[in-house]
Amino acid sequence: MGASGPQAASGLMMAAIAMGLAAIVLSLWYRQPISVAWSTPGAALLAVSAAPAAGFSGAIGAFLFAGALTVLAGMWRPLGRLAAAIPTTLAQAMLGGVLLPLCIIPFQAAVEIPWQALPVILTWFIAGRVHRLLAVPAAVLAAALVVVLFSDGPSVRPDHLLAAPVWTTPTFSVPSMIGIGVPLFVVTMATQNIPGIAVMRSFGYAPVAGRLFSAVGGASILSAPFGAPATCLAAITAAMCSNEDSHPDRDQRYWSAVMAGVFYCLFGVFAVAITGFAAHADPMLMGALTGMALIGVMANATFAALEVPAEREAAILTFAITASGITVFGLGAAVWGLLAGGIAYGVTTRLRG
Repeated sequence: MGASGPQAASGLMMAAIAMGLAAIVLSLWYRQPISVAWSTPGAALLAVSAAPAAGFSGAIGAFLFAGALTVLAGMWRPLGRLAAAIPTTLAQAMLGGVLLPLCIIPFQAAVEIPWQALPVILTWFIAGRVHRLLAVPAAVLAAALVVVLFSDGPSVRPDHLLAAPVWTTPTFSVPSMIGIGVPLFVVTMATQNIPGIAVMRSFGYAPVAGRLFSAVGGASILSAPFGAPATCLAAITAAMCSNEDSHPDRDQRYWSAVMAGVFYCLFGVFAVAITGFAAHADPMLMGALTGMALIGVMANATFAALEVPAEREAAILTFAITASGITVFGLGAAVWGLLAGGIAYGVTTRLRG
């Protein structure tokens, strides 16, 4: 999105602190394991979207618009119902299409920079065979080692360890709000916020969906001017904090979400060291690491997109157009993919009916 180094560090810092504070406050207030995250699908969407004409300030305007839509979805039931009415198959197809270009990069990197990319890919594969949850952390460690080995060792030491917030005045434009803000809102609602509520309910909790949507949307608005794209309810982490492994007493499991929030905040404080270290890596190496980390997410999204035979054609249309990366009238591929898939879905449903 065109952020400078300090702006990127600020964005990572505020994303982590926003999700951490939101998890702490909401979990303590409702005495439920309300897990909060940044929008990983939203970040993937941004990674393959063209930067707005106004640069990073235009992206900030789109982040604020997406946050405002989330608040409105929580307060105004028709918008919440509209977001929830988007077929899961189409939302997952859009996510899969967004992720496909990123998941191709590791294999391109294996050809262009084999001595850097292959250790990361092999580490991810081997560690994943030991335990699925070890794959990404092991790949991150492998990438860090590669950065140290392929660069001047002392040069990767950051000048500062602690991050500082950097304010960016937003610029609002219709193309960026529709082309970035709306897809960011849709993919975050469909793949994070709504599933997050569903996961909690599956474990016997009764979260107030509207208030939680508005709360995380408000956190997005407050953190967006400092570079954070979207704060949302977590789904996978919610399952971790809500099950019996968290605590035998279900009434005490909210402490897991609280402590996760504390560690998120600590992570955010040291964001400048993380982004500074990553800046010394070959961009293809970072792309390879990102792609390997998202392969599992893409596999799940693609499976969910094609799971319903009657909706498969609309889903694959959404997937293909989104993955194409086209931009028409200033609107990105995700918008056109969802629009085309939605039309195909509506026509197919009407003909079946």
